Amino acid sequence: MKQIKTVCVYCGSGPGTNPRFVAAAEGLGRIFAENNIRLVYGGGAVGLMGAIARSVLDHGGAVTGIIPDFLRARENALTRVQEMIVTPDMHERKRLMFERSDAYVALPGGVGTLEELVEMMTWQQLGRHTKPILLANIDGFWEPLLALLAHMRNAEFIRPSLEVDVLKAERVEDILPRLRSAAAQTPEDTGAMTPELARKM
Repeated sequence: MKQIKTVCVYCGSGPGTNPRFVAAAEGLGRIFAENNIRLVYGGGAVGLMGAIARSVLDHGGAVTGIIPDFLRARENALTRVQEMIVTPDMHERKRLMFERSDAYVALPGGVGTLEELVEMMTWQQLGRHTKPILLANIDGFWEPLLALLAHMRNAEFIRPSLEVDVLKAERVEDILPRLRSAAAQTPEDTGAMTPELARKM
């Protein structure tokens, strides 16, 4: 059984048009802090990224930000975090986010959020890790992606032998219990990829 101590959250660098997105980010940040879960995220102070990080910090929690050097100004790197790692490029950022996290959550976001999420799904499908992945389906935001995954299964591009196991939660209160439940069913030694292997992905 693997414990959840750090969770990587992928989310938008903008707030989106629905106020429930920001409320969800703030609520999840509070839950992480109250449960001693360290947030690993993209390092920015704007949008949903800033909302969840500030919420964790405001409630006494710990945050690791990981941001490429070229995005420090654009995404206004949050200086309040306990740990800020500046990487030379996006690949190194994603590798470190992977290595430092026990689970992954996708709040609403754009192309960057989707790209980071799908990479974790791909690595899981290829057997590179068994860490839980969860879609925070706030107001049905991820329904189009879930429909696309179902379409891919029906077309047999996602085969039963290479299934993608993605959790879903409509309420932020359900996210941590579902991550913990999934982690509890995972053998201790199958949740991580060695840094050497991650660099080759």
